[in-house]
Amino acid sequence: MADPRIKQQLVKLLEAAGMIANSVRARAVVVLSQGELDWKAVREHFPSDVLLLVACPSTRLPGRPDSEDGSFERYRIRWVQMEDVDLPVEEQITSTLLEAVANEFVQSGDTVVILYAAFNPDDIDTLSVVRLSERLQRFTARDLERLETSVPISTIGLVIDLALEIAREGREGKAVGTMFVVGDVDNVRQFSKPMGLDPFAKVPKRERNIKDRRVREDVKELAQLDGAFIIDNEGHVVASRQWISAPAERLTLSKGLGSRHWAAAAISKATKALAITVSQSTGTVRVFQDGEVVLRLEPTKRRVLKWQEFEYEPPLERLRPHEQPRPSTRGRDRTESAIRSRTSRRSG
Repeated sequence: MADPRIKQQLVKLLEAAGMIANSVRARAVVVLSQGELDWKAVREHFPSDVLLLVACPSTRLPGRPDSEDGSFERYRIRWVQMEDVDLPVEEQITSTLLEAVANEFVQSGDTVVILYAAFNPDDIDTLSVVRLSERLQRFTARDLERLETSVPISTIGLVIDLALEIAREGREGKAVGTMFVVGDVDNVRQFSKPMGLDPFAKVPKRERNIKDRRVREDVKELAQLDGAFIIDNEGHVVASRQWISAPAERLTLSKGLGSRHWAAAAISKATKALAITVSQSTGTVRVFQDGEVVLRLEPTKRRVLKWQEFEYEPPLERLRPHEQPRPSTRGRDRTESAIRSRTSRRSG
């Protein structure tokens, strides 16, 4: 008999998700929804032993979170608040899965079944199976050793550590986004100009190395202001508050990434420098080389994880003409071959 409380398309998808979850031995079924649903009815369409996790905006939660991480349980469903409903669907999936691992609803080696709206934002219409062991790995020094660059690994590690600290801590209780451009300083300076007074301009070189904790704290403070930091091979801050204006032609980035990430991709394409960004909205740290994202790192309370991007293409009719995807495999293939071997976890 048809269930009058929810659409029959969703009923069929729920039933299919339950069967697939059983066949692939999935740890959980994860539902992403921005709409209003009868969640009690949704729960009834799953066996009682299936873990159901739902991510939705705060306005759609059937109650108030009862823990610091914003999660709670109702109708035998574990809930997580969706922080940014305007993110592309692949970013929403990523964020939800990382929160699920961080909150220990699922483990980094689990398989999950995901239901979400890919074609019509008002209707859940798509089912995917995700093996987290293929998406989450622990970040180690070996990942830096795989980068083909003249910048010393020790310097790259210092800058990434600083970026992760900024992502975790923010400043004065607020999230902070910033960018570092590391190496090939002479060429980088050709594509940069100051956005205002540079506090590092008159500081002696010996007092500008990010190995020094005081310098790192100064960088964190200045990260609240617009502009990028330029770092040389030895870890000295050459300049701060820099506008990066390298040409951005023939670049392909994930939909939803902002101007900071495009600038990072462009400068890494135009020079031999690495660019490292901190996303203000998600805390994600990305490493760019030759115009591509070669590492995506997710800072957690306990450790740092690498996240392998989904090979997801949004429906073409929903893209504006200038957003039509262009083929690009170089960086993706290199990243996939570099990080397919380990597992781990996330928090914001």
